[in-house]
Amino acid sequence: MIILIPAYKPDGQLLKLIASVAAADPKPTVVVVDDGSGPDFRQVFDDASRLGSTVIGFPANRGKGHALKTGFAFIAAAFPGRDVVCADSDGQHRVQDILRVAGRLPAASDAMVLGSRNFSGDVPAPSRVGNTATRWLFRLATGENIPDTQTGLRGYPAAMLPWLTGVPGERYEYGLNLLLEARRAGYLIRTVGIATVYLDHNTGSRFRPLADSARIYAPLLKFLASSLAAFVVDTGVFLVLLGATGSVLFAVVAARGLSSAVNFSGAAPSRQAHGGSGTARRELLRPAAVPLQPETVHHRSRRNPGHLRHCRRNKRDSYSSHGPATVPAQPCRES
Repeated sequence: MIILIPAYKPDGQLLKLIASVAAADPKPTVVVVDDGSGPDFRQVFDDASRLGSTVIGFPANRGKGHALKTGFAFIAAAFPGRDVVCADSDGQHRVQDILRVAGRLPAASDAMVLGSRNFSGDVPAPSRVGNTATRWLFRLATGENIPDTQTGLRGYPAAMLPWLTGVPGERYEYGLNLLLEARRAGYLIRTVGIATVYLDHNTGSRFRPLADSARIYAPLLKFLASSLAAFVVDTGVFLVLLGATGSVLFAVVAARGLSSAVNFSGAAPSRQAHGGSGTARRELLRPAAVPLQPETVHHRSRRNPGHLRHCRRNKRDSYSSHGPATVPAQPCRES
């Protein structure tokens, strides 16, 4: 099992989490993605490497969604067949909850597992209100009741990684896009209860209330508008055809077909999720502040954090149209 942690300008909570995971269960591999935190935070990522984590990243901030997709692509290539649990770097997720989500994955090869908070206790008002609003809008748009749509603690089976790298979204909207697209892709969504943790009233979070909330609600409102348009078309066409032909069966079949086409066209951009290449698949990975060489993937060795491992690949084969999960990792050499 791989624990994937996207991190942007992290504090000491990242290192506490890595150390706590190792103390609780030494078997999981921890992969940290530096989302362009800058040179001021290089020491934090160096320390994460010394604790046994594999650190990858890129020089400029690209957003949480991009960092996750980059991590998924890297894991699929370097650790094929391994399930992934995503956790946040700000201390909101306890190790026992991470392992609880991981424990549900072996029985969920066709489902993602969400760590669902109940928002009891001392929860910042914006977080409580935002999650409640998103939950109700999501239920209105999809008919599914998911208690915590914004949780960052999620588990994904290895077979799901190629799909994950193709779902649209580069920042916080990516997490909601996954939930909106899961059913259409044939995946289930399961939940497991976890603790609600907000440290210092969530001051460690990099979430921007206005800009990031707008990003989150945009795909949800678009999905809702598409569903509403399909309903209007369905009802209108049914009534017109029923009046013109008198055949209920013909009116139902024709109306459903047309409304489905409307709904499909509304979600057309996300249909590339199954086969599109995605920017994360083409992103060359690197440890913090280490320059890249063409067609070479750099990351810090867990056996010796001071060294780099050089994994030379054929670019065409490694990032095929079917995604990196179909290509085994190439042998690496220490330098």
